[in-house]
Amino acid sequence: MKILIIGDIYGKTGRDALTEFMPILQKKYQPDWVIANGENVTAGNGLSARHAKFLKEQGIDIITTGNHLFSRLDWPELLTKDEAVLRPHNIGPTDASGSGYRVFKKSNGMILGVINLAGRVFMEKARCPFRSADNLISLIGEGFPVIIDFHAEATSEKQALFWYLDGRVSAIVGTHTHVQTSDERILPGGTAVISDLGMTGSRDGVLGVDRETVIGRFLNGYSDKFLCSTGAKKIEGVSITLGLSGRAENIERFRLESQ
Repeated sequence: MKILIIGDIYGKTGRDALTEFMPILQKKYQPDWVIANGENVTAGNGLSARHAKFLKEQGIDIITTGNHLFSRLDWPELLTKDEAVLRPHNIGPTDASGSGYRVFKKSNGMILGVINLAGRVFMEKARCPFRSADNLISLIGEGFPVIIDFHAEATSEKQALFWYLDGRVSAIVGTHTHVQTSDERILPGGTAVISDLGMTGSRDGVLGVDRETVIGRFLNGYSDKFLCSTGAKKIEGVSITLGLSGRAENIERFRLESQ
């Protein structure tokens, strides 16, 4: 099984990058599943129903998110109506709309479990991701691969979860920082990991945001409204190949750029 996982898509530039690069990635990797983090797709802060539909039209099968999903007032409606969209399961009340885990099945019988969790270090209040993972892995069942999007700031927290779950899931990918790391590997138990997938959007902004706005914030202690940076685009993420047992056999990091 081949799985393509795309880093945080930021604003219009990210959407344009997805449109430009997806055909290239599809041709090169020929994935069975495509997962993307979509918490910043709409104006860099949240995900609208219209843009969730757009992502699926570009070939995205499953949309994970993060803490910024909750910035929009319509997130409960989106999660109730669109089962392709997941939320960090350990943020908010346990009876919140939507879900942070789901088993997906294609018409050809191919099955994939996906879990979406958030970290707690330098992040908003959340329940323990380690204990949440234990619980969700038991609930999601066995007999098919499971992928986790761990939306967290601290690489130490991410790597600790990698080792804690090694051999219990097929892959764990970090999101949230928008800076791609070069630590992709397969752990001894067969779990593929990377601390951060990177992002999809502006190559020359600051985490997708107009760089002058962010520079001004550091200089002045405040800033104007964050605007999506334009210009050169990039897309980042990984391609993971799983064997019949669900253990990872290969993980390859990618980055494509254009003017």
